[in-house]
Amino acid sequence: MNSRIGSVVIESVRPELDGGRFAVKRVAGDTFKVEADLFKEGHDVLVAIVRWRQSGPSGQETQWAEVPMKALGNDLWVADFPLARNGRYQYTVEAWPDLFATWASELKRKVDVGRDVRSELLEGSGLLEGAAERARTFGGEEESRLLAEAATKLKQPPSPELIVTALSPDLARIAGKYADRSLATQYDRVLEIFVDRERARTSAWYEFFPRSAVRDGKTHGTFKDAEAWLPYIQSLGFDTIYLPPIHPIGRTARKGKNNSLRAEPDDVGSPWAIGGAEGGHKAIHPQLGTPEEFRRFLKAAEQHGIEVALDLAFQCSPDHPYVKEHPEWFLRRPDGTIKTAENPPKRYEDIVNFDWMGPGRDTLWPELESVVLHWVQQGVKIFRVDNPHTKPLQFWAWLIRHVQDKHPEVVFLSEAFTRPKVMKALAKIGFTQSYTYFTWRNFKQEIEEYLTEITHPPVSDYFRGNLWPNTPDILPELLQRSGPAGFRLRVALAATLSSSYGIYCGYELCEGRALPGKEEYLDSEKYQLVAWDLERPGHIRDWIRKLNAARKQHPALQLYGNLRFFRSDNDRVLFYGKRTPDGSSQVLVAVSLDPHSPQEALLHVPLKELGIPPDETYQVHELMTDERRLWQGPHAQIRLTPDQPAAIWAVYRFRRTEQAFDYYE
Repeated sequence: MNSRIGSVVIESVRPELDGGRFAVKRVAGDTFKVEADLFKEGHDVLVAIVRWRQSGPSGQETQWAEVPMKALGNDLWVADFPLARNGRYQYTVEAWPDLFATWASELKRKVDVGRDVRSELLEGSGLLEGAAERARTFGGEEESRLLAEAATKLKQPPSPELIVTALSPDLARIAGKYADRSLATQYDRVLEIFVDRERARTSAWYEFFPRSAVRDGKTHGTFKDAEAWLPYIQSLGFDTIYLPPIHPIGRTARKGKNNSLRAEPDDVGSPWAIGGAEGGHKAIHPQLGTPEEFRRFLKAAEQHGIEVALDLAFQCSPDHPYVKEHPEWFLRRPDGTIKTAENPPKRYEDIVNFDWMGPGRDTLWPELESVVLHWVQQGVKIFRVDNPHTKPLQFWAWLIRHVQDKHPEVVFLSEAFTRPKVMKALAKIGFTQSYTYFTWRNFKQEIEEYLTEITHPPVSDYFRGNLWPNTPDILPELLQRSGPAGFRLRVALAATLSSSYGIYCGYELCEGRALPGKEEYLDSEKYQLVAWDLERPGHIRDWIRKLNAARKQHPALQLYGNLRFFRSDNDRVLFYGKRTPDGSSQVLVAVSLDPHSPQEALLHVPLKELGIPPDETYQVHELMTDERRLWQGPHAQIRLTPDQPAAIWAVYRFRRTEQAFDYYE
């Protein structure tokens, strides 16, 4: 598209991410809204459009489509268009003066005050002749004829009938259709949208080590053993199983139990120390099974309504085949020895890192792309990316675009607990979802401030927070000390504040044993097999089932960007809600932040946002207890306890029918 600059000024096009350097994110099925400030000197009537198309690698673009923008007043214009399919889109704004509409507006004002308009009619005739010629050029023969006939009439002496013809809305419409767009201003940027599939916005993750699937703490599990977990995970309501690395594990400097530097002969090592004699990133740990058995596991998961996510950890053990085959890909010390990974004071003796920007990048980057494509070919479409903030942003931008150009359905989750601007930069360059600081936000004000930031524009245009109350690396202090009540309230927050959340296996069992003074699990599954007793007392499986059932039943909880916080008179009770744009699904949530004592609160119900008149009675269905109540007015008194620290209400308005009262969401 060639840039043209007329005299119309186009400003503040939105959404626009960093001057168009990055794509904003949406989901297939969304309607995309574009706003812009448009103005011009004088009093010309303006016309504006949004031009858009689905794009891709060169030669795969669709034709440009146009949708008219509507003036809302104060020079603000808006338009929207549908995002029907997964993939990349482009859009821009174009505006021009409608010379004939401007002429007609001025003509009417002159006629109204009794001015002689002979010259003006001749001017209008010339404008119509130009429009007729353009209509003929674009194949509008009938419209060209009508325009030419009107142009001839306007050369006659003024008369009331002639003025009526000149000011005909139909004539203005046809002339506007063939306006002189050589006078148009095109916005100086073509902007991008990446349209994901629905799973990118709405997902419930369960992290699970298949090697512990046997549950005795001694026998190394297989993919076949992991299949036996699928009905259990499905029963909890999760739709995504995330597996840590499934590749061969190195022997050199293998870590022992609890991250010990000395491994015993039967120690299984960290799955993130990838690569050994059996292969590297495209290989499967032989104790887990074969590629065929892995594909069978994927199919079994699919039959249970579950998608499998793999860990993408671009690092190697010293035994990885890459180390011998491509020594130029790795960082080395001055004495020539290979560098192990470090994050002082931590040191990862069992891991070596790539030299990302070194002399081997021209072959390293394509090889790592081939790793992703290999697993996509096996059937994996979701990747949780380990520590992406320790690799160059340029690499991720290149990799994600290359992969999604071929497979736009692929989802990348950024596991980056790092500085805020780095986390946001990773989202901007293409990561579909992001880990967040939710894990450490425990108090009302900080939760409200942080979740408001990440679920509202401009951040929500590119950042989708996936909330995790725990991970294999992180057992927060609150969970170590709060018992089942803390686990209940934190998962309730995670499941309802965002449309995507996850837990690491053992959360439902309230596993809270930690290394003294650290946010790390005692007897961590990262370094050993774990004997999970899924029936042990104190579990909260039913609580999690109800949360996930509520998410599936109520579309408001499946959307990102619709979170609104409301007033509660107790600083230990968080009150918020979500609704669909059409109001067909409306949910209110109250969560106690105190895992030790009951809390009461007066909630200020947002009747206006819910579309409920102040004097109207409405029904609320509390989804965790299945209780229904009638509320009226803007206040509700509630009591939350450690056993029941959260309440989720679906809100129903009543409507009168001829025979009785009914209600609707």
